[in-house]
Amino acid sequence: MMESKTHTTAAPLSGIRVLDLSRILAGPWSTQLLADLGADVIKIERPVSGDDTRSWGPPFLAREDGTPTVESAYFLAANRGKRSITVDIGTSEGQDIVRALARNADVFVENYKIGDMKRYGLDHTALSELNPRLVYCSITGFGQTGPYSHRAGYDFVIQAMGGLMSITGQSDDQPGGGAQKCGVPIADLMTGMYASTAILSALLERVGSGQGQYIDMSLLDTQVAWLANQASNYLVSGHTPKRWGNAHPNLAPYQAFAAPDAELNVAVGNDRQFAALCRTLGNAALAAESRFATNTQRLEHRAQLISLLAALFAGQSRDHWLARLEEAGVPCGPIQSIPQALADAHVQARGMVFSLPHASGAEAPQIANPIKFSRTRIAYRRPPPVLGEHTAEVLAQDLGWTVAQISALQHKGIV
Repeated sequence: MMESKTHTTAAPLSGIRVLDLSRILAGPWSTQLLADLGADVIKIERPVSGDDTRSWGPPFLAREDGTPTVESAYFLAANRGKRSITVDIGTSEGQDIVRALARNADVFVENYKIGDMKRYGLDHTALSELNPRLVYCSITGFGQTGPYSHRAGYDFVIQAMGGLMSITGQSDDQPGGGAQKCGVPIADLMTGMYASTAILSALLERVGSGQGQYIDMSLLDTQVAWLANQASNYLVSGHTPKRWGNAHPNLAPYQAFAAPDAELNVAVGNDRQFAALCRTLGNAALAAESRFATNTQRLEHRAQLISLLAALFAGQSRDHWLARLEEAGVPCGPIQSIPQALADAHVQARGMVFSLPHASGAEAPQIANPIKFSRTRIAYRRPPPVLGEHTAEVLAQDLGWTVAQISALQHKGIV
């Protein structure tokens, strides 16, 4: 097991208990972050099948001898640090278990369709009567209100509807032009991050008020919110943003260039960096030309500028330019594959890749939480759980059930 450093202070969320009834990615990503920060996260899953992503493979985790497990790589990415219990919340006995756990919980996270939690008697109104201090977070595709609220929402659909795909991909006038989704389910991931921020804010507010509250998180809201400068560009100018491929709508040059052997990214953020780029490429006079002297002028004459720079980059290898540009203080970097990125010396030095011993007998590879505190700590206390791994433990230790009681419900298929 790995920790970011040796610390004596408890994890930031030590003592906070989270009931996680979420599946797929947005909710689990949020609760994994809370677990990394020290919260006790109890993941409540369906008996037999569990979280949908458990079967989203291959690839599946393999033991040292090469024999496969039933643990998908997808599930492993978003569920470390949690205790898994299986409960059939469609039964009255299963609902009673969740209510009993909610009495002493701090946070409740779910991403069921609108109306499901109320039908099960596990909605915010019902649980807040049992525990007024409960912070209850619902994550859906379209939120609890509005004309689309009853639709199912998946990341791919949200990326399209929320405008992201209209600005991602090559320009229509380029080979391969057309709308593209992001390479990771970014609407899910960002919703999980916003949900974590909302939960932590509600917990902080509770210190003064003594009351929990309800949080309504929507994938579409989140996607629209982080259109950021692109949405602002439209609101200010009235012009519809377009796809620029690897170029930037507001900066030039800020894109990939081809050396004879490979591409590299160059990110010029100001006029000083542009002058340094021109000197490094052997054409210092370019920066003084009226067409290119300022960023506004460079954007106006973007096509001419890129053509001139492309010819200069074609004269030396990628690594030659990377070394020279680094010396000159021009932001740049190679375009790396995921294996190359994970093996990068800096990524390794920052401790971003590690593994946890898994209950299946395998080592579960993990990508570390990027937060690095000076005094408190990120602790990876548990690997992603096998389905129902902690059912008996939670029922016995947290609810005081006997072995006979647990066995009776297991026999009925409720846990």
